[in-house]
Amino acid sequence: MAGSLPPCVVDCGTGYTKLGYAGNTEPQFIIPSCIAIRESAKVVDQAQRRVLRGVDDLDFFIGDEAIDKPTYATKWPIRHGIIEDWDLMERFMEQVIFKYLRAEPEDHYFLMTEPPLNTPENREYLAEIMFESFSVPGLYIAVQAVLALAASWTSRQVGERTLTGIVIDSGDGVTHAIPVAEGYVIGSCIKHIPIAGRDITYFIQQLLREREAGIPPEQSLETAKAIKEKFCYICPDIVKEFAKYDVDPRKWIKQYTGINAINQKKFVIDVGYERFLGPEIFFHPEFANPDFMESISEVVDEVIQNCPIDVRRPLYKNVVLSGGSTMFRDFGRRLQRDLKRVVDARLKLSEELSGGRIKPKPVEVQVITHHMQRYAVWFGGSMLASTPEFLQVCHTKKDYEECGPSICRHNPVFGVMS
Repeated sequence: MAGSLPPCVVDCGTGYTKLGYAGNTEPQFIIPSCIAIRESAKVVDQAQRRVLRGVDDLDFFIGDEAIDKPTYATKWPIRHGIIEDWDLMERFMEQVIFKYLRAEPEDHYFLMTEPPLNTPENREYLAEIMFESFSVPGLYIAVQAVLALAASWTSRQVGERTLTGIVIDSGDGVTHAIPVAEGYVIGSCIKHIPIAGRDITYFIQQLLREREAGIPPEQSLETAKAIKEKFCYICPDIVKEFAKYDVDPRKWIKQYTGINAINQKKFVIDVGYERFLGPEIFFHPEFANPDFMESISEVVDEVIQNCPIDVRRPLYKNVVLSGGSTMFRDFGRRLQRDLKRVVDARLKLSEELSGGRIKPKPVEVQVITHHMQRYAVWFGGSMLASTPEFLQVCHTKKDYEECGPSICRHNPVFGVMS
C-alpha cells in the first residue's frame, strides 16, 4: 500500500509550514508553524508534564486556528529554522498528518526538510517521532538548499541542470547563503544573514509608527506585513528613489486601507518611502541592525570565495533564490548587479597589482529567478519524492528497527540529483 500512494512532503519553516503530496506543483496547505496549548495554572517541569498527559494533551490547535486564541498560549516550536520544542513538534505533526493531509501515516512515505547545519541529533529526534509515534513506512530528510536547487531546474534547459550552485534562502525568520557542490552542502562555508522577512516587517512597522498616527497599535504589525507584501520592491539606487518620490509624490505614494478590529471603522494610511526602504535592508542592513554591516551581495561573494577554488565559477554562475523574502520585485536583478560589481572590482585590482601582466578571465555572474521561487523548497521536495529512486533511498521502518535512529544521520543524494 505504502509504495502505491504518493509520498507526503512537509517543509517546516520558522514562520510557515508547507505541506502536501508529491507530484503537485504547489503545497496543498500553507499554515503558520504555531501551536496553541492550554497551559495549566500549576507550573510543572517537562518530565512531569509528560506523566500527566491526558485530555489536556488533545486540547490544542495549530496553524491559523492557533492565532488569537484568548485562553490558550501560542507557541512557535521552530526558531531560526531549527526545531526547539520536540514535544510540541510531535503534537503539531499529529494534526498536520491527520487533520490537514488526512492521511494514514502507515500508508505514505514521508519527505521532511531540514535547515543547513542541522545537528545529527535533531535528525534522530525527527526519525523517532516519525517512526515510533506515527509508524511511517519510510522517511527521507532532505536539506532545504538542495531541494531549492532542484526546483530552479524549471527555468533551465535539460542540459544545464546542475546541483552545483549557491542558494540564497530567505524566509520569515532566517536568511542563509548556502553553497552546494554536486548535491552536497559545503557546510564550513555557509553564512547566516540576520535579516529576513520578519525583520523587514518590524522595520516597516517602526517607520509607520514614527509617521502614521491612525494605525491601531494592536494592528500595527499585521498592517506592516500587509504593506510589505502588497507594495514593497527593490530599487536600483536609493538616492534617486527618494528624489523620485519628492518630485512626483502623487504617482509613487500609495494608500493602504484597513479596518479597525475593535470599532470596525476604516483607516487609511499613506505608504511612501517604506515601499523601497523596507527590503533595502538586505543591501543596507545597518538601517535596521547596527551590528551587521555586510550587504547580501558582499556575503554571497565572501561565501563563494571561501569555497574550494574549482567550484567558484560554477557557483557565481548559479545563484539561486528561494523563499518568500526573495519575491520582491527586481531583487534578483539588483543582487546580480551588485555581485557583478564586487567581482569585477576584485579582478580589476588583481590586474593593477600585477602591473597589467595578468589579464583575468571575466567571471559570469547569474542570479536565477523562477516562478516556483516562493515555495522552492517544497516544490523541489515534491519533484524528487515523485521519482522512482525516492523509495529506494528512503530509510524504512525495518531499517530503523534494526539499526535505531542513527540511520537517519545520513541521507544520500540520489537519482536525478547525482
